[in-house]
Amino acid sequence: MQLGQHHRDALSDVLAWRRDVRHFKSDPIAPEILARLRKAMDFAPAVGNARPWCVLQVEDVGLRAKMIANFESANEAASAIYDNEKAAKYRAMKLSGMVDAPVHLAVWTDNDPQEGAGLGRQTMPEMLAYSTVTAIHTLWLAARAENIGVGWVSILDPVTAKTAFDVPDSWQLTAYLCVGYPAETSDTPLLHRNGWQENTETHWEIV
Repeated sequence: MQLGQHHRDALSDVLAWRRDVRHFKSDPIAPEILARLRKAMDFAPAVGNARPWCVLQVEDVGLRAKMIANFESANEAASAIYDNEKAAKYRAMKLSGMVDAPVHLAVWTDNDPQEGAGLGRQTMPEMLAYSTVTAIHTLWLAARAENIGVGWVSILDPVTAKTAFDVPDSWQLTAYLCVGYPAETSDTPLLHRNGWQENTETHWEIV
């Protein structure tokens, strides 16, 4: 299949308007849309075709409360590394949409999958986690095409999270995602708009 300019333009729009969302509406996401997002992850590349990602849709109120508490504790500790103005700016930013987002996804990497028979990861075992990240990004783009936002909550203690979910020993937390309809849309990253860090171009050189 040959793709045309309209495909290229559509993808460019999705890439430009994909944002890390922190402000969500409480509107639920229809099951058929979530099914499409799940299916989109099936198209992501994976080392050795191992498909190491494991997604838990977190509906349990107690588990959600534990993860919110996990974030709040980790966020307070993270704020302590900054001084004065930077610390105040950090604390003023909304860095999690966990309270408002209707859908929570805990995404894990199985570091010992049977699938793939070890192909492509003998010298770089981290390729399993990288594969999970590509699946997350695929989900992210598919969600944006549905006018749905995704927020990646990285300010968490993964050990505490693993204990809370009681997952297999071989599973490693790769991402905790908030998913829902964004309260606002912008083609400029939130951290750029908040004056924390502006966009920089990709470092690319010929050697």
